[in-house]
Amino acid sequence: MATASSTTSVAELTGSRKRSRRLAAILDVVAERGEVSLHELRDLFGGSIATVRRDLTVLADQGLIVRTHGGAKASSSVLELPVDLRDTRFQDAKRRIARAAVALVPRERHAVALSGGSTTAGVARELAHHMDLTVVTNSLSIASLVAPHPRLKVVMTGGILRAQSLELVGVLAEGTFSAVNIGTAILGADGVSAEAGITTHDETEARTNHAMVARARRTIVVADGSKIGHTALAQMCAVDLVHVLITDDSADPAELERLRAAGVEIVVV
Repeated sequence: MATASSTTSVAELTGSRKRSRRLAAILDVVAERGEVSLHELRDLFGGSIATVRRDLTVLADQGLIVRTHGGAKASSSVLELPVDLRDTRFQDAKRRIARAAVALVPRERHAVALSGGSTTAGVARELAHHMDLTVVTNSLSIASLVAPHPRLKVVMTGGILRAQSLELVGVLAEGTFSAVNIGTAILGADGVSAEAGITTHDETEARTNHAMVARARRTIVVADGSKIGHTALAQMCAVDLVHVLITDDSADPAELERLRAAGVEIVVV
């Protein structure tokens, strides 16, 4: 798993959402090709060689790539993008997924639990239009999105802060989830498959999210199509605990059929 070389976030280093999107796109190219040159990146994304060098320096300083003579190569230790870069990817699909998820949340008094992640952050933004909801979360990002809306009550877990995802994890977080009754759990994921279940990159985070799902009467998984059929390190829950999966039309149809056969309701937006 990548770890930052300082406490400075990628967003603070990049200074703009447009540049953050470019950095995320560069990471995709490096991951796909394994190694790429400065000139190839300039041709793909425009700008000058000096601009490309600065982008690669930011990514290398965060441990997300390895600089080479004349370019960059993929880092074997990177399993998870920082949360501020994840938020720039598949934005249209994530907005559609979030709206579909919120449409399934009852309009009356209800308790909703949200895991961390860029797709669940979109759900949190859409929940602002609801009334009389209690939002239980272990994510600092989610709490900061919900807190400005006085009609929504926020319950935060305790726990150890993961800098990579800005989520609180561990026994304190698990204890908070175990002490409340949740109507709907809305769970983000790094991988969704019929065989491996709903997975994430960090095993402690997986245990915390499992505690959330275990206390919910209904679980909705929100994941863009790139996550469908993918398996990450640690299982948050098996598919038999998932009631609804909301994804977009880029998802692998064969894997969606396997999930349907396992009893999961599929919503494609």
